[in-house]
Amino acid sequence: MTNQQSPITQKITLPKLQKLKAEGKKFVVLTAYDFSMASAINDNNIEVILVGDSLGMTIQGHNSTLPVTLDDMIYHTKCVIKGAPLPLIMVDMPFATYSTVQDALNAAAQLMRIGAEIVKLEGKDWLIPIIAKLSEQGIPVCAHFGLTPQFMHQLGGFKVQGRTKSGADDMLNNAKAAETAGAKMILLECVPTDLAKKIADQVSIPVIGIGAGKHTDAQVLVIQDILGLTKHPARFAKNYLAQHGTIQTAIKTFGQEVRDGLYPEPHHSFES
Repeated sequence: MTNQQSPITQKITLPKLQKLKAEGKKFVVLTAYDFSMASAINDNNIEVILVGDSLGMTIQGHNSTLPVTLDDMIYHTKCVIKGAPLPLIMVDMPFATYSTVQDALNAAAQLMRIGAEIVKLEGKDWLIPIIAKLSEQGIPVCAHFGLTPQFMHQLGGFKVQGRTKSGADDMLNNAKAAETAGAKMILLECVPTDLAKKIADQVSIPVIGIGAGKHTDAQVLVIQDILGLTKHPARFAKNYLAQHGTIQTAIKTFGQEVRDGLYPEPHHSFES
């Protein structure tokens, strides 16, 4: 049964997202890299925009996110902010900009000064002291675990993570440690459904999923994926434009399907 979402009319904040998790209500995240798409997302009931380093592939035409620079992220974040006064703005920290605590502080400060409201970092247990320091300095952090595209060469490509017991245990422990260190959200990419559910159940902060099953507190997709613009879409992608005809309706329908539990379906997800 569809529960029609009331229009979002006030600025989305981290406490509002935390309240949605506490109430068992799902929220929605989409990527954007420019003013036009950010405006469409802003006008169609999406709580969070991720200015993703995925722009390296979707906008710049690279085969990975690795070439994206901090200057690239600053430029695209400025474009997005102009079109999106209502969603929370989350911004990726690009490759090798947070190798040390001081590097992370310097890069995150630049993003926060131009309007980012939370930064996202990819990694494992080595992230924990960086998260703690950023949080101490008033910089909200989303910790990205599972498939971390900035580490694609170490991982041997884009592969599901957390299928072994040790891998699953490590990811759960890292998620708990990130919350303790002050992280405000966690993102899980290409993680088995049962593991993502366990993590979402055992941390009190919101957990966003992409290719992580239906039990996370939110779902994120790349805007080009829901518009059918990706030549080789991932298993978790769904083309909403083909079904609904306009960009605005595609965005709105994706949001509604997430909230109603209709997306993701089992074939968008992975098992252990």
